[in-house]
Amino acid sequence: MKIIVTGGAGFIASHVSDAYIKAGHKVVVIDNLLTGFRKNVDPRATFYHADIRDLRRMEAIFTKERPEVVNHHAAIAEVVKSLRNPTPTYETNIIGTANVLLALGKHGRGRHKKFIFSSTGGAIYGEPKKIPAPEETPPIALSPYGLSKFLGEETIKFYSRQYGFTHLILRYPNVYGERQNPKGEAGVVAIFGGLMKAGRRPVIFGDGTKKRDYVHVSDIVRANQIALRRGRNETLNIGWGKPVSDQMIFDAVARETGFRGKPRYAPYRKGEVYQISLDSRRARRVLGWKPKIQLREGIKRTITSLSG
Repeated sequence: MKIIVTGGAGFIASHVSDAYIKAGHKVVVIDNLLTGFRKNVDPRATFYHADIRDLRRMEAIFTKERPEVVNHHAAIAEVVKSLRNPTPTYETNIIGTANVLLALGKHGRGRHKKFIFSSTGGAIYGEPKKIPAPEETPPIALSPYGLSKFLGEETIKFYSRQYGFTHLILRYPNVYGERQNPKGEAGVVAIFGGLMKAGRRPVIFGDGTKKRDYVHVSDIVRANQIALRRGRNETLNIGWGKPVSDQMIFDAVARETGFRGKPRYAPYRKGEVYQISLDSRRARRVLGWKPKIQLREGIKRTITSLSG
């Protein structure tokens, strides 16, 4: 089938694109390259340097390519920046998403069109009372980023009804792995690894007890592969359900890199969730998916990739 992958030059979506190509699908990548890298795009994919905020450009691409499936990863995913200036985040994550949905609805091919969306668990759920958090957890976003992803989900449901295509929303945990940018705002495994390999002390925001749910990118890719054939108009958590502290990540990365220094501690950053993990039992039932890569192995792979 023909699949358009938005944000396909980025960390997660480039791996998803690679897997789709390996499975024999025709892949079209759309990316504005603001945070993605052209080198991440497989030469067998058709590439468009374009911004999803440009509706006319999206319609032109979709008219030409006529995809059956859209895998939508293009987004601004920076909590702190969204607090400083929410406008770019809203424009990309809500309006941009609406543009892609409209283009699929009007110009997609076949009777079984599908929209697969990379959403977020922690940024939408906020500080839930129940951990691991199930999909029914009330959305209490702590940042414009989290709010934009939730509104993106609601936009998807609207256009799915409007045009009659199916959708599948995958709420991610903290994803880490190869190709993660060690110089980004998010991605603590790669950030810590890059700094430690350079002999520099990483910063932990808070006292090290902040906890997240970490899933290796290869497990996320498997969920997106299965999503091509399973899951219809559902919202699914994709996670281990195991909260892991910042200090535990620091210690694990230090062991892998041989770093012997101590972290620098800084105040908590506004908008960040203190503790979250995701209940993914529904994904196991609907997709037959569960994570496989243990944290130690995933960190080893990530650190090795930083040497390349």
